Amino acid sequence: MRIGVRGMMDFFRSTRGKVTLNAVSVALVLLVSLLAARHFAESGWPLAHADVPLMAAAGFLFLFAYGFKAYGWHRLFAPADRPRPLTLATACGAASVSGAALPGRFDDVVRVAIVRRSSCSESGVGTVCFSLFMLGLIDTAALMPLAWAAAASPETTVSVRVVMSIVAAAGFGAAVVIAFLPRIVASGRLIRFRIARWLGDRTTSPRDAWKAWILVLASWLVRAVGLFLLLASFGIGISFPLAIAFLCAAAASGALPVAPAGAATQAGAGAAILIASGIAASEAVAFAVAAQALLILAGAAVLVFAVCCKGAERLFPARLV
Repeated sequence: MRIGVRGMMDFFRSTRGKVTLNAVSVALVLLVSLLAARHFAESGWPLAHADVPLMAAAGFLFLFAYGFKAYGWHRLFAPADRPRPLTLATACGAASVSGAALPGRFDDVVRVAIVRRSSCSESGVGTVCFSLFMLGLIDTAALMPLAWAAAASPETTVSVRVVMSIVAAAGFGAAVVIAFLPRIVASGRLIRFRIARWLGDRTTSPRDAWKAWILVLASWLVRAVGLFLLLASFGIGISFPLAIAFLCAAAASGALPVAPAGAATQAGAGAAILIASGIAASEAVAFAVAAQALLILAGAAVLVFAVCCKGAERLFPARLV
């Protein structure tokens, strides 16, 4: 098993492996583009009747949300292992783009691959994977106040309140794990084990976890405001609790271990919440598809920006130092 994994890693580090990986990525993007074009040709483009200025504002907010998320993820690494925030933002953007085609949780593989391929990061695969585990807990904990707010709103239906209460309860459980994990790994009974010592060196301190929680919460809030503007652009309604409910449902569906595709699963969960809130099924599906499309476009914009920055560093290294 070790030989097989090592051989795969050596292959993807080689020139041939990089070319193969890039070719597969391009093929996936083309496939997704063709399928999306065929779908929209048959059913119509969901953004055709949206208010363009509000939709553009929502897209810019989605773009800024990636920055907050990257800085929050940045705090979950040990100071000596922290990649650049731009690298982490690139990983999040690439994961969003790949989520349109790859099954659920494969976006984490994309994040790990991009962080490991960055020349500015010395983090090992295990370290990056553990930071993603912590980021998942922080994500869930950051959704807790938003889910409670949506559940307490008089605008939400009983079924939506039940779903939001479950999301909030999961967030509370994640917060408890984050708070007690440093004490658990530092326990005298466990410290003699190698895995406990390894976790102890990489477990986020309460101070950094708190900073990460604030940054990730800011990311969710910015995205919720973007969804609020997108709801208004579609004429569905001006309801911040509805935007939060959509956000929490889509984010919670991302925790599924296996799904047809990350973006499709999140869009389906968000559409289901809108339908449960009394929105017509056609409008709910169109809005969910539009929201995911804008999120993917924002992720693609992050990728383009990162590529431009990388190219500028190679062309003008002396000026950027």
